[in-house]
Amino acid sequence: MPALVSQLLGKTKVGGRCCNPAAATMLLLLYLGFIPRVAPCPPHCLCASDIISCSGSNLSTLPFGLPSYASRLDLSHNVLRAVRVDWISQSFHRLITLVLSWNTISQIEMAAFTATPHLLYLDLSSNQLRVLNSSIFTGLKELKELLLIGNHIAQIKPGAFTDLSGLQRLYISANSLTTFPLGLFEDPRGPRNLTFLDLSYNRLSKLPIQSLLSVSRHAGIYLQENPLLCDCALIALLEYWLWKQYHPLVDFQGEYQCRGSAVQEANCTYPGLLDKPLHTQNYQVQPGDWLRVPCPGLSLPVQQGLIVFWVTPSTTLNSSTSDPRAHLSVLPNGTLEFQGTLMEDSGIYECVVARGRNHDSGDSAEVRVKVGNSSISATTGLARRGGGEHFNTAFTTLASCVISIILVLLYLYLTPCQCRKSRGSRGCGARAIILCSDPREVESGQRRANGKRVAFLEPQAEDSDISVPKTPVMTLDHVSTEGILKNGSRTVGHTITDPAHME
Repeated sequence: MPALVSQLLGKTKVGGRCCNPAAATMLLLLYLGFIPRVAPCPPHCLCASDIISCSGSNLSTLPFGLPSYASRLDLSHNVLRAVRVDWISQSFHRLITLVLSWNTISQIEMAAFTATPHLLYLDLSSNQLRVLNSSIFTGLKELKELLLIGNHIAQIKPGAFTDLSGLQRLYISANSLTTFPLGLFEDPRGPRNLTFLDLSYNRLSKLPIQSLLSVSRHAGIYLQENPLLCDCALIALLEYWLWKQYHPLVDFQGEYQCRGSAVQEANCTYPGLLDKPLHTQNYQVQPGDWLRVPCPGLSLPVQQGLIVFWVTPSTTLNSSTSDPRAHLSVLPNGTLEFQGTLMEDSGIYECVVARGRNHDSGDSAEVRVKVGNSSISATTGLARRGGGEHFNTAFTTLASCVISIILVLLYLYLTPCQCRKSRGSRGCGARAIILCSDPREVESGQRRANGKRVAFLEPQAEDSDISVPKTPVMTLDHVSTEGILKNGSRTVGHTITDPAHME
């Protein structure tokens, strides 16, 4: 490097003097390290624009000095064994995609990804991960998609997904999980907008039904090809998902196989329930009223041990763990009880219970509760207050617009014609307006023989040239009439019907 700098500096000299001081200064700063140099493309890697691919290079350690301009780094199909904190020598602020699949990674150190703060896509599929420790994804607040497919993950420790507040899609299929990772949804520092969770091809046998009824309202959860144990709660969940046309179940319905007892042997139904049609029920109460809502299609008394779930606008309850002292609770017989209804209780409630059959297209297990004058949204089930007031305001505005349009049209097509000056007179003698059906009649001075004309006389200006004595207005048939002759004189109290008098 010194020889190269000397050579370049020599090329900038003419007669022993520097001919380009700026170039010499740049070369000197570059040599001293004040100007950062872009690392070259590592051996066995392919660099194109902002993509660096070191895939299939049999790497056991990451290349040192990777170019920091990359937005995509592919390190798949190697023999990497761990992801350590210092796995790269500098920060990758432009990196948005990191592919580490098809390696032998069995360990990820805490905060190993802090050097890639703007990462959006991380693929750790087909590795040897067995445990997800706490805080291993610290620093990835912008991560949207995480793939952990095809590992051996059997345990997810609390806080494993801390800092993944922006995570939307998580793939943990083809692992060895035996318990559902509820911490994903309960950790306040975990994902807040998770809309896709793939847990297929694991070892799940029991599911948190009540939590899934709440979570599945805004997230797609895939559970196919798990050895699920068929009990009444699981049957109720699957029937409810089929009724709601829940895509994660509908798209893979044939891959949901229960282990052990069949649906008929689960003994979750009783005679009289299968043939009972389901219809939407409506209740309207006033604030403070107590209300009991039986589960649609469920006759009393219920079978002992039968669990009834209620999906409310804000939460999910069940008959086995509900607190009878709470404002909203489910009685042992499956009845939903409101202990003093509130305005915010208005909404759509759904009773979920194992019925042993698929819902028909016309069936509905919905219950609509309306408290006071609030209105119910048909899509979300949430109460909205003041809907009638909004309708009245809109109707009043529309009516006002229509009336305004009619008045404008009347003004345009029925505009009164003004009295015009005649040849031998100096004007009308007063500012008068003659209502006429055709303005052309005024121009020609013609009048119908039987047509009556009414003029509304305004007060005469003080500087008028014509002095007309004030005459009391006479009435004819209780109607005050005043006429303006063509020569400017005024007639009062009678009607002119002879066109000759108009001369």
